[in-house]
Amino acid sequence: MAAVIFTTLNILLAIFLITSSAQDQQTHFIYNGFHKPNPNINLNLSGIAEIHPNGLLELTNTSYQQIGRAFFPFPFNFNVSLSFSTTFVFAMVPEFPSHGGHGIAFFISPSTEFVGAMATQYLGLLNLTNDGLSSNHLVAVELDSAKSPDLEDINANHVGIDLNSLKSNISAPVTYDLHGKNESLELISGQPIQVWIEYDEITKFFNVTVGPLSTKKPQVPLLSTRIDLSDILLESMYVGFSASTGSVSSHHYILGWSFSKDGEAQSLDIFKLPSLPKLKSKRNLRTLALLIALIALVITIFCIALLAAYVIRRMKYEELVEDWEEQYGPQRFRYQDLYKATKGFKDEQLIGVGGFGKVYKGELGCSKTRVAVKKFSHDSAQGMKEFIAEIASMGRLRHRNLVQLLGYCRRKGELLLVYDYMPNGSLDKVLFTSEFNPNPILDWNQRFRILKGVASGLVYLHEEWEQVVLHRDVKSSNVLLDENLNARLGDFGLSKFYDHGSNPETTCVVGTIGYLAPELVKTGKPTTRSDVFAFGSFMLEIGCGRRAFETQWLQKGMILADWVFECWKAGNIISTCDPKLEGKYVVEQMNLVLKLGVMCTNPVPGSRPGMRQVMQYLDGNASLPGELPFDTFTDQIGLATACHSQISLATIDSTIIYGR
Repeated sequence: MAAVIFTTLNILLAIFLITSSAQDQQTHFIYNGFHKPNPNINLNLSGIAEIHPNGLLELTNTSYQQIGRAFFPFPFNFNVSLSFSTTFVFAMVPEFPSHGGHGIAFFISPSTEFVGAMATQYLGLLNLTNDGLSSNHLVAVELDSAKSPDLEDINANHVGIDLNSLKSNISAPVTYDLHGKNESLELISGQPIQVWIEYDEITKFFNVTVGPLSTKKPQVPLLSTRIDLSDILLESMYVGFSASTGSVSSHHYILGWSFSKDGEAQSLDIFKLPSLPKLKSKRNLRTLALLIALIALVITIFCIALLAAYVIRRMKYEELVEDWEEQYGPQRFRYQDLYKATKGFKDEQLIGVGGFGKVYKGELGCSKTRVAVKKFSHDSAQGMKEFIAEIASMGRLRHRNLVQLLGYCRRKGELLLVYDYMPNGSLDKVLFTSEFNPNPILDWNQRFRILKGVASGLVYLHEEWEQVVLHRDVKSSNVLLDENLNARLGDFGLSKFYDHGSNPETTCVVGTIGYLAPELVKTGKPTTRSDVFAFGSFMLEIGCGRRAFETQWLQKGMILADWVFECWKAGNIISTCDPKLEGKYVVEQMNLVLKLGVMCTNPVPGSRPGMRQVMQYLDGNASLPGELPFDTFTDQIGLATACHSQISLATIDSTIIYGR
């Protein structure tokens, strides 16, 4: 075991000695590209510096305010001699063709840690506070592509020798000697440029020479000056490159590097150097500019088209909003949402047509709520006045047997009301026989529940709400059925409301033949008892399965209430019940409905029961009177018939009568 440990220690010691010897003896290196490991050792990188797969060293990219460094990781010994020689090939590819940012510096420094060093004009080496300090022991050759007045730069394309400061000891615009003539070089041309730097300890000459990669080393240096570096260079010094960007950026590349501490640096093999990323030619730039302009034009046209479409869309869905609407509770819907919900008010969505306009079914997009949308026009028989009345009343009414108004909308010549959707439609469509409904589906229990529901709703309207509400158009077609066949009284377009204890003003005759109380024809003044009359006709429709007024009765001068009353007088009122029920009903309830219906249609308003009393009869909490004054009733019944006949035949303004 001891032998194994001893052997291992010897191996480790040998590796250490070899490594130390390699470091001590290192006097030169050469990198013809950086993609393969150097025979001695690789570069160390910091900041945003990176080596591309093809061996290209990139110190900075087009990021702003960034630093990138690359340096030989072990120091060189300057104790024996201060002389050195180096050559490298670099390229600057700016973000914008005419602006560089900021440059590259070859440096010799006692440390690889540049704490607090700034980007921009300080090239990642120094900062505002330590620039110029003798303790820096920094030697640098800057290739500066941005003019910094605070550092006394001569221009934005110069080479300078820096000692402990980024204020150059000597600098010159970038040129090279070609056959005795100075030729300019542009640092940010994007083309490879070679630099040769030499310092001779004996002569104290510091020379910097530049030239295009395609030429040999010029005979005349760009910079040549006598400098004593003995107070600057320490015994152990690192060599490397640093580059930085500012508010303008550049790609700063190093393609190859050779350094020697003992004689002239070995020449680079230009054929082994990595290639630069392909540069965009001016033609390509012009094409790109043209393409960008074309794209901008297309985007502009597209934006104009969008704006035009938006304006047209706004006009299509334009709505009206007035001050009086703020006092009403229901939600205001966007016309656009209602248009989409009803598929553009297509005929396939139509579920009802009447004097009020049309009703469409729909589904609101986000909530998937099913709604019914009643669509008026300003030129309709009811118009704006009835529209406002329905908002004013229905918007604040809350009862399980009333159709709930969800909201409304006004647009140009259109007025729209939005209700809960009643999937089973209006009662008349399932109560009466027709070519579309030969076999009505309602049994007696369902009919009786519907009667009680509508009665409960009218009690709420007449007595329980904050004001008295006269519906003025109670009939089977205005009673809607939900998914469970529960009754909901709707269509408040003719409604009138007033304070409890007061009387409604005289108005024109409105309603539907067969449901109109006789006193309305004479006075035009509606009351809760005129609603009771209409409810009585509605009750008889439920029990008899026949409409309150049928055209074949016109010449006989009768309405449904007259016929049922005559049968009651003859002692055979049960014979008027709907034959489609086939006797499947509760006899006591049928008698109650038929007789109560006749009582509610009494021509004398004061002889009709109120809706609360009607509700008590239907709930079984009160009994009908044992005997009725048939003589008085008979004297008055002709008046009802005459009134209805007069309404039907008279040449009066049709706008005051609203039929189905």
